[in-house]
Amino acid sequence: MQVTETLSEGLKRGFTVTVPAGELESKRAARLKELGQSMNLPGFRPGKVPLSIVKQRYGTAVQGEVLEQAVGDATRALLEERGLRPAMQPRVDLVSGAEPGAADLEFKVEMELLPEIAQPDLSDLALTRLKATPDAETIDKALKDIAGRQRSFETIDEVRPAAQGDVVVVDFVGKVDGEAFEGGTAEDVNVEIGGAGFIPGFAEQIEGMTPGEEKTIAVTFPADYSAAELAGKDATFDIKAKGLKRPVDVAIDDEMAKKIGFEGLEQVREAITRQVEQEYAQLSRLRIKRDLLDALAGKTDFEAPQGMVEAEFAQIWQRVEADRKAGELDEEDKEKDEETLRSDYRKIAERRVKLGLLLAEIGRLNAITVTQDEMMQAIRAEAMRYPGQEQAVFEFFRKNPQATESLRGPIFENKVVDYVIELAKVEEKDVTPEELAEIPPADL
Repeated sequence: MQVTETLSEGLKRGFTVTVPAGELESKRAARLKELGQSMNLPGFRPGKVPLSIVKQRYGTAVQGEVLEQAVGDATRALLEERGLRPAMQPRVDLVSGAEPGAADLEFKVEMELLPEIAQPDLSDLALTRLKATPDAETIDKALKDIAGRQRSFETIDEVRPAAQGDVVVVDFVGKVDGEAFEGGTAEDVNVEIGGAGFIPGFAEQIEGMTPGEEKTIAVTFPADYSAAELAGKDATFDIKAKGLKRPVDVAIDDEMAKKIGFEGLEQVREAITRQVEQEYAQLSRLRIKRDLLDALAGKTDFEAPQGMVEAEFAQIWQRVEADRKAGELDEEDKEKDEETLRSDYRKIAERRVKLGLLLAEIGRLNAITVTQDEMMQAIRAEAMRYPGQEQAVFEFFRKNPQATESLRGPIFENKVVDYVIELAKVEEKDVTPEELAEIPPADL
């Protein structure tokens, strides 16, 4: 194999590789002989089929197979001999030698290399871990929400217009462009006047209706509505009021606690407290991780492979376009022109690529790996998101190694982040839940 370097510019490298024709012919002959030994044709003994017939039947396929193998082997040898670490899959273009009996095989291979990344000094990292404690007001609000879901309703015999706090029992038929849509028809639905859970404007227009009355209301589905085919669309609902009810509040006491499976109210409070503490802990980790990444971004004084940046930018921009189409762009982004928006998100893409490379190098240099047990835990967690379909999820990951590998990246990143946080100087700071939940934008 002969290799000639044709490009050396920054992280970009290019080579012309020549594989002798004799080497290819030797591989072709060996493969055809192997196939001939296992080939069965009427009139010939097993393994005695003439080579000319084997070539006639398998020659084209073998030629492609040998070329693919030769290019792959030569490229791998090139990378190994020169100690090259491509950032992405190298690009290969055949120049000559693709036909049987041709001269030497010649192809071009171009790639971008991973940058040389020195182990950064992590001892000077100073981070703050924010800590919030659940207060009585938060716990009480959660208890009221639970009690609200346990309410019962009693019928109002008086025939009068529905008022705030009443529950109207209705039948309705929803339509878009005059046509009833799937899931838009229902009977005996409880609609609380002033309550939440319905399309904005729905319950408000039912206020004042009297049992037996019918009317048509007009609403607009929110842009982020769960059913994408209805998001942002105008609709009408033909409403028939059938009766009135009033909610009967449930006392927040031991009896309520027993109804939802606890021994008493104190156990409910303890469960709520643990849940809120877990939520605060997750927010605290999110904040310290964000601060850490901002600090590490200042240590990415290396060039990012532009192919990786372009691939990351393409993914980001696809989401930006989807948000723009749905009218969900951030207010700040709405004021920017196309060129500015692209420039800002390209900076974000470059930041992500550099941080990803830095974290990967820290992990590599410190022998941080993802264990098989951790991978299985991630797959089980993913399966738990689909109750009743757990086995199908396990089967999907078994048959799709690439999907399984997509779970490895976040686990690895979190392990490296934990490793770096252990090395940093971390100060704890008590804050309010509101301060904890306020996530500032990332530094660019």
